[in-house]
Amino acid sequence: MHSDLQRFVAFLEEKGELVRIREPVRSHLEITALADAVVKAGGPALLFENVEGRDLPLVIGLYGTARRTAWALGAESLDAIGDRVRDLIDVKLGGGFLGLASNLPKLGALASLPPKRVRRAPAQEIVWRGDEVDLNRLPVLHCWPEDGGPFVTLPLVISRDPLEGDVNVGMYRMQVFDATTTGMHWQRHKTGARHLEHAKQKGERLEVAVALGGDPALTYAATAPLPPIPGINEYSLTGWLRNKRVELVKGVTVDLEVPAHADVVLEGYVDPEEAWRVEGPFGDHTGFYTLQDLYPAFHVTAVTMRKDAIYPATIVGRPPMEDAYLIEASERLFLVPAQLILPEIADYHMPPAGIAHNLVNVTIDKAYPGHAYKVANGLLGLGQMMFAKVLLVADRDAPRPQEHQAFWRHVLAHAVPGRDEAFGKGPIDVLDHASRAWSYGSKLILDGTRKHPEERPDDDPADAWTPAPPRDAADLPAHAEVVAQHQPGGGFWFLTTRKTRPDQGRHLGEWAARQAAAEGVRWIAVLDDDTDPTDFEDVMWTTLNNIDPERDVRVADDAAGGPAWLVDATRKIPEEGFARAWPEKITMDPEVTARVEARFADLLAQVRGDAGDGGDGEGSGEDEHAEEA
Repeated sequence: MHSDLQRFVAFLEEKGELVRIREPVRSHLEITALADAVVKAGGPALLFENVEGRDLPLVIGLYGTARRTAWALGAESLDAIGDRVRDLIDVKLGGGFLGLASNLPKLGALASLPPKRVRRAPAQEIVWRGDEVDLNRLPVLHCWPEDGGPFVTLPLVISRDPLEGDVNVGMYRMQVFDATTTGMHWQRHKTGARHLEHAKQKGERLEVAVALGGDPALTYAATAPLPPIPGINEYSLTGWLRNKRVELVKGVTVDLEVPAHADVVLEGYVDPEEAWRVEGPFGDHTGFYTLQDLYPAFHVTAVTMRKDAIYPATIVGRPPMEDAYLIEASERLFLVPAQLILPEIADYHMPPAGIAHNLVNVTIDKAYPGHAYKVANGLLGLGQMMFAKVLLVADRDAPRPQEHQAFWRHVLAHAVPGRDEAFGKGPIDVLDHASRAWSYGSKLILDGTRKHPEERPDDDPADAWTPAPPRDAADLPAHAEVVAQHQPGGGFWFLTTRKTRPDQGRHLGEWAARQAAAEGVRWIAVLDDDTDPTDFEDVMWTTLNNIDPERDVRVADDAAGGPAWLVDATRKIPEEGFARAWPEKITMDPEVTARVEARFADLLAQVRGDAGDGGDGEGSGEDEHAEEA
């Protein structure tokens, strides 16, 4: 049982899933450059024992594979966690809200292990107060070159609602402004923002504590989209995962209880009357920089820690990243509760290219016309699923939702442009840079199920569509504004351009649709020339980030090969009526990359070699990584 970070680190080292780095490394960019390369190769967690100029060692990549994430939650696989929920409740009831109501008593088991209060705790073995408080002594990462400063990236932010009394443990990035102050990235939809608003209504400061490290299951729980059911919170979820109550201890300067086995705890407050501060830019989980904005400030009054404290960190950026496995854990955990409301769901998946909220692949047991839209709209009403931008729906016997490219191909083979899509409007994640307005935009549903007679005209010729075979650029028509292009087969045509004028992406899509090469194509996407059209994941990640579907996805009814969706995934400019600034994709400083590649050549060669030998990216459980660097 990994009830604290020290036990989990030791467990991973025993399993050959952690490498100790003893030579000095900088928290400014260098750790990011190495960790990014390792996680993309499915490599081990990294423990940096000597972070230059900092007091504590740093560990990163704890959740860097599906297997390590499962281990962090006390299971051998992420599917096993979903199976525990399935064993807890009966999904063979009538479904819908009656099914949910019938199972509420069983869901209450998730609240059966509330936290336990203790008087002494490892988290308070060392205490910094007053002038001793100095956040610069912690190895906080400056992750990417254009970041506004160092950011705490794996915090458990604890607050209590001043009006309603509920406690929230959320994960919100925190930019370190100075020795005693950070930003608090409470977005408008987040629980912490509600707590701060209620503190303002009461005319008082909001006390906040930030735990770092401790039980890795609690760190996951802070990311989980928990339902609003009384008694179910991050502590009770962790207790259920562990079958053991989470131990809490009262803070030394705040009237809040904090995890007793945390490695580091920052105590302090947010003043709702204080002017908000400029925060950012930040290389975000979208793979793009989030631009500067105003957020409240967190003032640290004390820092407590264990004597053997380890500072935990993660990096986010261009997928795949570590957060993809935390998202997958939530998928498996909440599949069964979703089936209580929508029992026709067979499975679902949010591929890494969709960065959690941009793409949802769903398979269903279809029973009647319009069933795909019923399920997709139902999902859009479930908690944080409201942020979903594109939903692909297929029958149960389609490729698994986890088979990203195969699933897309199947949907295109069963969805006719102009007939089998639906657009809608709703909330959009505040980090979405392409939406028509901040936090508000549109959604696209593609119905890739087999159609009932009521869903199509008799003998619709489009249903006899045959996808084009793969074609490289040499086999495709040239255009002066097209930099590169590729048809990977399956109904796709990807083109890139250097955008210099309004509506250039739309015009190039219309041009492509008229070409003979559009025969057998249903999805024509035009992107900026910083995208590789031969890399399906790169194309889809960029496309999903760069579109507001209702604005940027159109149907060409007169395309050479039959109707096709034309997708303008280029950056939007003011001349097109887009008023907001457009962010850049995250890239590392080439000099830093070269320096890290040279210093850790042996480690990187081994990790990449293991991946090239057919590793599944989930860790082998053997000792091939158990070495020192």
